Amino acid sequence: MCAQPVIAAQRPDMIGPHIVHLGLQAYEPTFQAMREFTAARSADTPDEIWLVEHPPVFTQGLAGKPEHLLVRSGIPVVPTNRGGQVTFHGPGQVVAYPLIDLKRLGIYVKEYVYRLEGSVLKVLERHGVTGHRVAGAPGIYVRLDDPFSHAALTGPRPANDAFRGLGKIAALGIKVSRNCTYHGVSLNVAMDLRPFLQINPCGYAGLQAVDLAKLGVSTDWATVAGQLGERLAANFCP
Repeated sequence: MCAQPVIAAQRPDMIGPHIVHLGLQAYEPTFQAMREFTAARSADTPDEIWLVEHPPVFTQGLAGKPEHLLVRSGIPVVPTNRGGQVTFHGPGQVVAYPLIDLKRLGIYVKEYVYRLEGSVLKVLERHGVTGHRVAGAPGIYVRLDDPFSHAALTGPRPANDAFRGLGKIAALGIKVSRNCTYHGVSLNVAMDLRPFLQINPCGYAGLQAVDLAKLGVSTDWATVAGQLGERLAANFCP
C-alpha cells in the first residue's frame, strides 16, 4: 500500500513521489530547474511531481515545425527538448511535471505515457467528464457535443479528420534522460483559450482546445492541481 503523497520535506526512505506545489512560475526557469534536478539525481533521489501554473508562453518540441505557429504575437515562444510540436501554457492551466525514475519503478516509456494519460482521465471523471485517448495522438480529448457521455469512441477515426467532434483538454510532452523523466502533462481548467488559435495545437491543424470551464464544470486551479498531483503520485508509486 502506497504512503499518502506529501507536500512537506520528504525523507529518502519514504514511499511515493513528493508532490511540490510551485504556484505561478515563469516557464524558462522551471524548465532549467527540471533539467538540473534530473542531471543531479542519483539512484537514491526520491521522485517528485511538480505542479505549476505558467504565465502565457508557447513551447516548441524538439521536432517542432515553425509553420505550426500561425500568428506571431507578444507571447514568447520557447524551444524545449521535449517531444512533440507547439503547445500553449497559461494561467488557469494545471501543468504537472513528474520527475520519475522509470528504472526504479520498473516500467518503460509506453507504460509511463499510459499512466500519465490515465491520471488525467481519472481527474476528469471526478468532474463528470469522460476523456478519451486517440491512437497516435498523445493527450486527452473530449466529445464537444456531449463531454459527459460515457460512450467510448468507436471505430477508426476518419483519416482526413481524426479529431472531428473532439476537443483537446490535456496535452502531453515528455523527455527521458538516463531513464528519468521530466516535462509532463497539462490540463486546461479555466483559461483564456484564444492563444490556441494562434497555433496548430500539438501540430494538428484545426484542433480545438477546450477547458473544464468551457464544458460547464465549475472548479478552480488549486482543486484540480491537488487532484492531479494525488492521482499521479498514486500511479507512480513503487
